[in-house]
This record gives sequence, C-alpha cells and structure tokens, in this order.
Amino acid sequence: MPIHYHVASLPGGQIGFRRLTAVLPPATLFCAMVQQNPTTTSPSFRQNAPLIMAILLLFDSFHFVFARLLRVYLPPVQAALLVLGFATLETAVFLTWRRRVQLKILRQHLWFFAAIGLLVAGATSLSFASVRYVDAGTASMLAQTATLFALAFSLLWLREKLYRLELLGAGVALLGIFVISFQPGDVLRLGSLLVLASSFLYALHTAVVKRYGQEIDFGNFFLFRVGSTTFFLLLFLMGQGSWQQPSGIAWLLLLLVATVDVVCSRVLYYLALRRLQMSHHAILLTVSPVIAVLWSLLLFGEAPTWQGFIGGTAVLLGVALVTWQQRRLAVAE
Repeated sequence: MPIHYHVASLPGGQIGFRRLTAVLPPATLFCAMVQQNPTTTSPSFRQNAPLIMAILLLFDSFHFVFARLLRVYLPPVQAALLVLGFATLETAVFLTWRRRVQLKILRQHLWFFAAIGLLVAGATSLSFASVRYVDAGTASMLAQTATLFALAFSLLWLREKLYRLELLGAGVALLGIFVISFQPGDVLRLGSLLVLASSFLYALHTAVVKRYGQEIDFGNFFLFRVGSTTFFLLLFLMGQGSWQQPSGIAWLLLLLVATVDVVCSRVLYYLALRRLQMSHHAILLTVSPVIAVLWSLLLFGEAPTWQGFIGGTAVLLGVALVTWQQRRLAVAE
C-alpha cells in the first residue's frame, strides 16, 4: 500500500523498517503499557531522539489521512468502530499474555471510563466524518484548536493561571478558526464545524483524564479507554441501524490504522512524554499538521484553499504562542 512505501523512505535519510524496529521494536511500544513510571532513559533512546521525534511526527500526522483513506471503503462510525475494535483486541491480547489485566480497575473507575469512552467515541466519529467535507490537511490544522480548548478547561475547571502571551495566542488562533470556518460553501463550513466539535470533545476528555486518571495503571487505563470507546461506537452504529460489509482491502487497512493510529501512536506518545522534554511534545503538536498537508497533497492531490491555508497558519501560530509560553514556564520551574 502507498503508506508503507512512504514510511520506509522518509525525507532526510534512508530510514527503513529494519532501522525503525531496531530503535523502537514493537515489543518496546507494547512493553511501555506495563511500565508504571518509566523514568529512566536508555542510551539507545537518547542517541536516537531525533529519529524518535520524526516517527512521532509521522504517526501524529496520519490521523486525518487515515480517515480520508477509510472514507472510500466505509461510513465514518463503522470505520471508527472497527479501528477501535482492532486496537482493543491487540491491547487485550498483549496484556492478557503479560497477565496484567485487572478488571477491578474497571469496576473502581467505571464512571471515569464511561465518560472518556463516550467523549473519545464522539470525537473519533466526528473526525472521521469531517474528511468527507474538508481536506485532511485543513482538518489537521484546525484540530490543533484542541490545545485552546484544553487551555480553557485548565483555566475554568482546573483554576490554572492564564498569561498574556497565552491570551494573544488564543486570539490569533481564534481568528484563524474564523477564517477557515467561514469559507464560501456550506460543505466547507460543515467540515470545519465537525473538526471543531471533535477537538472540543477530545480536549474535554483530556481534561477529565488529567483530573481523575493520572494514577491509574497505564496498561489497564489504555485497555479500558479503547474498550469503552469501542462500546460507545457500537451503540452509535446500532442507533444508525446500518452495516456495510468491508472488502478484503478494507480489513487490511482497518488493521493498519488500528495498529499505527491508535496503539503505536498513543503508546509511543506516552513513552516519549515520559522520557523526552516537555518542549518536544509542544513542538510535535504544532508541526504534525504540516506533514498532514503534505500527505494529503501527495496521496490524494488535495490541498487547503488559500483561505484555509491562511486560517490554518494563524491557528498554528496561535497554538505555537500558547505552547511557547508553557515551555517558558516549564524551563523556569
């Protein structure tokens, strides 16, 4: 498939799957699930930090690209359900093999997993639906508004302080949202609203996790998170009352998306968040949409309109100002 070819030939060096798996073998990604607090950094991880960040950027940029690929084969909710179902199965098999599944965690935090499962299910369904109306690159840029929503939740709910630079960044990003959302044509506006709604739900889920889920064993947290999301997506699909039989290619693509976009992406994100500086995480958030635009142009021949490009640039600039202020505070501490 085309995705496989481009992953094996990243610009800036001959990075093949053999080297990739030598630095980050799949077992490493899965083993991160069963490490409660992986604070130590291995020499190989430090030496290959640029490669790690390149892979992170690649994975993070794939979300809307994968959604666009699945659009050809399946309706949005069904595609999201099968992707999360595969991810749940992969995670459950690994944790069962390691004998780390603890059902008591699900019982103790049932309301928590129900809440985040519903939020992520809604966010995923909306993001998969949005690429029917807007190109993957514009959707990826607009999705960075999740950072602004998270900022609002931290201010209003977590009672954190807001600085002037963060206000300026939020204002610039909101201007970009306005430019993207009010493009000529109802279709583009609908797509923009779907992305914004998805970003809001995902940011709310993040706030809930930060408030109530920090101390939960990560492996079981991840399992019950993807599992509860799958459950609610199943309810959504049953409410629609429709099912489309996937083709053979669709099944392979679903398995690829589940492995890369859910399991590997989120586990690698967790691994890097624990072992790299926080500033790298902020850079990741603002750079990945640029790669998504390139993927969209390369694979589908789709590019943002000039208005979408200007608005998306404003969103990225605003988010960069917000995260730059947060990096300054992190360094000061």
